Amino acid sequence: MIDAILSEIDQRAAQWQHLQFDTVYFGGGTPSLLPVADIQKLINKLHQTFSIDSNAEVTLEANPDDLNLDKLTGLKSLGTNRLSIGIQSFFDADLLKLNRSHNALQAEKSILWAQDAGFSNITIDLIYGIPGLSDEKCLQNIQKVIDLDISHVSAYALTVEPKTVLAWQINNRKFPKVSEEQSARQFYMLREKLIAHGFEHYEISNFAKKSFESKHNSHYWQNIPYLGLGPAAHSYKDKQRRWNVANNALYIKNITSGKYFESESLAEKDIFNELIMTGLRTSRGVNLDSISGLGDNFEKYLQKQIRKHVENQQLIIENNYLKAHPDSLFVIEGIISDLFMV
Repeated sequence: MIDAILSEIDQRAAQWQHLQFDTVYFGGGTPSLLPVADIQKLINKLHQTFSIDSNAEVTLEANPDDLNLDKLTGLKSLGTNRLSIGIQSFFDADLLKLNRSHNALQAEKSILWAQDAGFSNITIDLIYGIPGLSDEKCLQNIQKVIDLDISHVSAYALTVEPKTVLAWQINNRKFPKVSEEQSARQFYMLREKLIAHGFEHYEISNFAKKSFESKHNSHYWQNIPYLGLGPAAHSYKDKQRRWNVANNALYIKNITSGKYFESESLAEKDIFNELIMTGLRTSRGVNLDSISGLGDNFEKYLQKQIRKHVENQQLIIENNYLKAHPDSLFVIEGIISDLFMV
């Protein structure tokens, strides 16, 4: 796998030479499984091949049970300066329901070890709306974030995927069904508590203290070009989207032949939909000038589609930006789909 990714870097170098990158993100899987030496090979190759800012944000996604102080110290020495740790919950009962391989003690220890290794920019994933998760325990999860001095939180409502252990348990009444009312209530509870402790709710699922917003993810939401390497990775540049085959074995097998990806050109309709989708998920909103720049028909269509949502105050317009009202944040996905041009 490492050799295949190194090969892809070589293949794609020429197309990306004119850009300087200011973020590097190891994720979309479990890169913390890799030995530090393999991550070093990838980082070295990236620096040899591309122009990367000396102050680039370099993030690595990690599971708590993959981490120890030695490994974290090694990762820090490579230039990794941001960790994204999949905590999910600080309660063992919740982690068992989610079929996670770590426990609550490992979750907390991984954060403390990361801080001991010199990481100050740490983000964790939390899940709310878990069957049986009381409001009190939800707030205790958030209090743990505050007590551990974590600078960034990505919070997601639980979605039960088919053919998972949790789906079987819910279907067989081992656990109650996921309650949308519970999820909505807990979303607003954690939002209120995090904001009260200095976090900004800058994207629908993301909260950050000042200057700790994810620079990498923000680029996606701002329509900035990005290069994705490895299985299932996506890239975007010059209205072209490209994605690699998701199957690991096929990716490795086909890397030398170049038949490991598909691509498409985005129509203006697709660009319109992406501007709506990414913009309304952020506190910044959709720049209405970017819509009018696509043409009068897009501007008129949007004005027509938003009318009822503005009238009922689900959407607001401020300084030529279309934004979600705070009270409609939990249902913004449905509003976004209502604005799409099909």
